[in-house]
Amino acid sequence: MQKTPELEETPKRENGFHKKFKDIDQWWLLVAIVVLLIILLVTTKPDPYNRILKFVGDGIWVTLYTTLISFALVLVLGLFGGLGRTSHNKIIRGIASVYVEVVRGVPLLVQLIIWYFAFPAMVKDLGHAWNIQAFIDYKANPIVMAILGMTVCYAAYMSEVYRAGIESIPKGQMEAARSLGMTYFQAMGHVILPQAIRVILPPIGNEFVTLLKDSSLVSVVAVADLTRRGREFMAANFIPIQTWMMVALLYLVMTLVAARVVKWLEKHSRYER
Repeated sequence: MQKTPELEETPKRENGFHKKFKDIDQWWLLVAIVVLLIILLVTTKPDPYNRILKFVGDGIWVTLYTTLISFALVLVLGLFGGLGRTSHNKIIRGIASVYVEVVRGVPLLVQLIIWYFAFPAMVKDLGHAWNIQAFIDYKANPIVMAILGMTVCYAAYMSEVYRAGIESIPKGQMEAARSLGMTYFQAMGHVILPQAIRVILPPIGNEFVTLLKDSSLVSVVAVADLTRRGREFMAANFIPIQTWMMVALLYLVMTLVAARVVKWLEKHSRYER
């Protein structure tokens, strides 16, 4: 018996709906739940949650822009480190390898303390030794030192990410590019790196999320980020549970949104091998 048009069209409409539903990143639902929870806490219990949110609001922006600036610098410095690690020049490869191994062996917190406390002392000592007044009067900017410390630290990890991505591309790609008359740098910039970046996009996104969370460590070097503002509010009001619950939720929103953006970039830059 011949099927009716209505019965034939119904599965097609369901399949189209399910396809569109599957295309949506369902983890955005978790982001919405966390945001709604924050709104619920702020509206139903304005004291203390609304006071906490207003107090730490400027710390959120400090956390965001220190992380974004640091990560932009990490991408650039890490690229040079990755290229150095894959270089055929033994001196360049040796310098890059020593940098990666030494920096990765020292905790980020210790590096931040070195940049904020030890580095200015070294500059002042050089100023006294060389009689340079500008060095003697040097005062470290907390945000600049924090950005510098996070950049130097995470660029070492990013160098290994770049190295892994470059080495994952078949050697025939470089040989083919060179046979077409490209120089090494032209082949790397036009052939190897565009493919490598697509491969390493997930670990790059993971590094960004990790850096966003580790940015809380800059609170120990006088940077008024979200964590430091939370500590100041808790010290003034003696309500640790509510304070750190709000701070944790704010960090969770930022990390979840960052992870969703990276997932979107990964999806739209994917290619079939």
